[in-house]
Amino acid sequence: MPTLEYVVVGTLLVSVLIIAGIEFVTFFVKRAAKLAGAGRVLIRDLGAFARIIEVVLIAFTITRLSGLSSDFTTLTLSGIGALALSLALQTTLSNIISGILLLSDGVIHLGDVIEYSSVKGTVVRIALRNIWLKTDSGSIAVVSNTSLSNGPLVNHTAIERLKKKYAID
Repeated sequence: MPTLEYVVVGTLLVSVLIIAGIEFVTFFVKRAAKLAGAGRVLIRDLGAFARIIEVVLIAFTITRLSGLSSDFTTLTLSGIGALALSLALQTTLSNIISGILLLSDGVIHLGDVIEYSSVKGTVVRIALRNIWLKTDSGSIAVVSNTSLSNGPLVNHTAIERLKKKYAID
């Protein structure tokens, strides 16, 4: 069993390295996101995500240096954490993938008048997770990209653009 001095000094040293490394990477990621036009909320969330990673890595460091954890325990906890995270983000990831597919297909552009289910409106914002529609009554309806991909989606204004792109008669 390592001495308390070894655990404290090792934890402090590794913690400083973890924090410095993640802050360094986060600085450039935030800067790139800002240059790409990301909003303040996304940039703030990137910073919060970095802090969570720092805390988790420091907790693993403490358990490893103190001898409370073995390789098997670390791998088990990592696997359980990854499984929980993937289950928690399943819907979000599905929306993001659907958003990428909708954008790459060119089915929806800003200003298009679309109809999904009983909601009809003009597209005022396209995001990776959802589409914002301004309805005739002036309300904003937010529709998830997964719902739009599953259809049926009617685009009332894109016929000319889609005729050219897909040679529709």
